Amino acid sequence: MSAFGRRNGPGSFGQTAARPAFGVARPMRTAEGTLPPAGPGGDQFPPLPNADLPGAAPAEPLSRNSDAMARLADRMNATNDGPKAAEGFEASVHKIKEQVLPRLLERVDPEAAATLTKDELSEEFRPIIMEVLAELKITLNRREQFALEKVLIDELLGFGPLEELLNDPDISDIMVNGPDQTYVEKKGKLQLATIRFRDETHLFQIAQRIVNQVGRRVDQTTPLADARLKDGSRVNVIVPPLSLRGTAISIRKFSEKPITIDMLRDFGSMSDPMATALKIAGACRMNIVISGGTGSGKTTMLNALSKMIDPGERVLTIEDAAELRLQQPHWLPLETRPPNLEGQGAITIGDLVKNALRMRPDRIILGEIRGSECFDLLAAMNTGHDGSMCTLHANSPRECLGRMENMILMGDIKIPKEAISRQIAESVDLIVQVKRLRDGSRRTTNITEVIGMEGDVIVTQELFKFEYLDETPEGKIIGEWRSSGLRPYTLEKARQFGFDQAFLEACL
Repeated sequence: MSAFGRRNGPGSFGQTAARPAFGVARPMRTAEGTLPPAGPGGDQFPPLPNADLPGAAPAEPLSRNSDAMARLADRMNATNDGPKAAEGFEASVHKIKEQVLPRLLERVDPEAAATLTKDELSEEFRPIIMEVLAELKITLNRREQFALEKVLIDELLGFGPLEELLNDPDISDIMVNGPDQTYVEKKGKLQLATIRFRDETHLFQIAQRIVNQVGRRVDQTTPLADARLKDGSRVNVIVPPLSLRGTAISIRKFSEKPITIDMLRDFGSMSDPMATALKIAGACRMNIVISGGTGSGKTTMLNALSKMIDPGERVLTIEDAAELRLQQPHWLPLETRPPNLEGQGAITIGDLVKNALRMRPDRIILGEIRGSECFDLLAAMNTGHDGSMCTLHANSPRECLGRMENMILMGDIKIPKEAISRQIAESVDLIVQVKRLRDGSRRTTNITEVIGMEGDVIVTQELFKFEYLDETPEGKIIGEWRSSGLRPYTLEKARQFGFDQAFLEACL
């Protein structure tokens, strides 16, 4: 017997006799480079099907991997040809406009023109335009005359080349990157628009016209401005020297038709049980935080939830630039005010929240929280203003809670972090996470309850979650919404309004 507990003899440790056939692996190749015939036990390690061996078939690349590598190669080799100018009919009309506009302005009183509507101005302009065209010896057909009138009136009373983009219902975002480049978003995808501005001065005048409508200004002393259009579309303007390619205008358009939760469900943004749960949460005065990235649909979701507010409740909305369009009869929108030229007179969101508490609101809705006003909103939620809502930027419900803590700590409030976490846990009922996926679709990815505190950690419970499954060859993402099957912690609040059974069935 050896020290290893084995009997000495043929095949034992240290002997050169042949080893038993069990468990023997054949060599990968012989001296001649060919695979030997399989011997006893030799099939334990068969050759790999894609191994790069002499005599073996060449490896077949996986189709999915080859598609991905082809897309990478296409993106690397893509060339940027720059913005394309308008061609054909549009180009000819704009070229005539540049000749007619200076002569037209010589014959028109701007102050008198500003008092007329677009239809009245068209009637007044028609004979003057014909007179100018006769001077320039330009002959137009009826279609070209109508197009020229529209372009000229847009230039004088509207926002110039932006008007045709603003009137297009399929466009949701307009991004002007200087006078020569404008992008639009259609159905979640960015496209290059054909419009162009005459020069930087022309674009800057359009930007000033937009912000002056809401009593704000943009110039070199205040090169940043937030504004809104009459239809509620949100506008951001940044001018040189901060913008290096000229004046930049970003317009987020909102649908003229009010969006409801049922419409979001039909668009594929959420499942039917999720829609039912959100309707009940809005009707039962739960405190809701809507979290998501830029352009993910936070404001749209907030507008849709507002439909579930009782018509008898008094609702106050507070925003930097008023863009919410609540669907309630008793709704009062409030808007902040920037400082004047001396840097004084600013009214912040925090100031408006404190003042709103003296205006007998049933609900307070903040368009977006970015700083210490978060603490004022939590105080309102804790002092009889159930059903308050807000939006903020975060990538997940857990990150949303962390951001709320950080925003309160950004202020001058001297409160321990544990007390801040406890107030968040006691105030917020639901976090609704919305996300814009890479195929351009907007989905409600999470509905999460805030339960309370466990030690110094805020405890949450997920009611619904979107699970990614696959994507189609066209790039459309396929997934499903799954319920966690847990009993909702906010069921007691739903019971007070008689929705407990429906809420429980939706979540289970």
